[in-house]
Amino acid sequence: MSSKIAVIGYGVVGSGTVELFEMNKAQIEENIGRQVDLKYILDLKDFPDSPYADRMIKDFNIILNDPEIEVVAEVVGGATFAYNYTKALLESGKSVVTSNKELVARKGAELLKIAREHSCNYLFEASVGGGIPIIRPIYRCLAGNKIEEIAGILNGTTNFILTKMIREQMSFEEALKLAQQNGYAEADPTADVEGIDACRKICILGSLAYGKNIDPDKIHCSGISKITMEDVEYADVAGYVIKLIGVVKDTEDGKISAMVSPRFVDKKHMLSHVDDVYNAICVKGNGVGDTVFYGRGAGKLPTASAVVGDIVDALKHQGTNIGFNWADSDEDILLPRAEEESSVYVRVKGEDAESMKSAFSSMFGKLIFLERAGRPDNELAFITPKMKESEIDANLTILSHTVSIESKIRIL
Repeated sequence: MSSKIAVIGYGVVGSGTVELFEMNKAQIEENIGRQVDLKYILDLKDFPDSPYADRMIKDFNIILNDPEIEVVAEVVGGATFAYNYTKALLESGKSVVTSNKELVARKGAELLKIAREHSCNYLFEASVGGGIPIIRPIYRCLAGNKIEEIAGILNGTTNFILTKMIREQMSFEEALKLAQQNGYAEADPTADVEGIDACRKICILGSLAYGKNIDPDKIHCSGISKITMEDVEYADVAGYVIKLIGVVKDTEDGKISAMVSPRFVDKKHMLSHVDDVYNAICVKGNGVGDTVFYGRGAGKLPTASAVVGDIVDALKHQGTNIGFNWADSDEDILLPRAEEESSVYVRVKGEDAESMKSAFSSMFGKLIFLERAGRPDNELAFITPKMKESEIDANLTILSHTVSIESKIRIL
């Protein structure tokens, strides 16, 4: 008996999925125990020179109405057409696997529920960390743990840019241009550099770990576009590097704390050594302690590796639901940012900045003042003690009347 699959989207990830599936077809069939064939590839564009041109179609309904199709890989992206396709496929009992982080973050609870109701599966290993195994380890291997915290470098583009700024003293603009030339950043890099991509990923991990849907629109998200070489230099002298970090954890009162922002990361911390386009995700369980998942977080074949792995899993469990699950939540489950406790790095400029050290200390408490080579007299940088973000913001608002607040970066 032969199983049939289809792929929706023939871009970077889609073409990689087809390539990897065909490359490893014999091994996949041996793993599953039956023959598997790729029957359709859906894309609106024409690919006459593709070796798979004979399988190309443009009508989604062909896939939907073909009873032979058991599993569909949705790698078209976005949350409009992809949502409609995915919902219809799951309702027809066909399993769907995806790399679509936006759709999983926004509609995951609903689509997982539909999959359960129709005895099929919605799998999304490729939506976080590219080829790094992270979804299954959290849901299965660490199922005996209470997940206390997940923190990680979840975006390869921003990590590449920051690495160039730190190691080669490139400006943000220069490093971004290089990332675009190397194919690591899109022509419009907003989703990467403003933290939107990392935000979706930490929401998926948090929803999975804590069983409640975390809406990416409701958590604090900031990116790296305002990081300057002055900030990089202060961090270096103080024993830190700057990384874009996504963090999610539960709190003592039952709320979930979630945030994406640049952080000063101590050079002794394992995340400080993760460079270039690599990702790393630290998961802390109350039994296992700290675990780290590391690898290429994006790219054609690494991401395709996770998609094809999900195809294999879905085919193995055809007709049964594996059990990935989190619930939609109408209640306010998130800890407000104002109540978060942070220690932050602050850089200010002003004519009388140097003379205001004591005033700054009286506002924040014991401060650590930082130095860098060539620090101008009108510039000061310091690290605050840990305090509520509402207090930090209130103090910075007062300071802004006498000095210019140039930077504010949280400490990991």
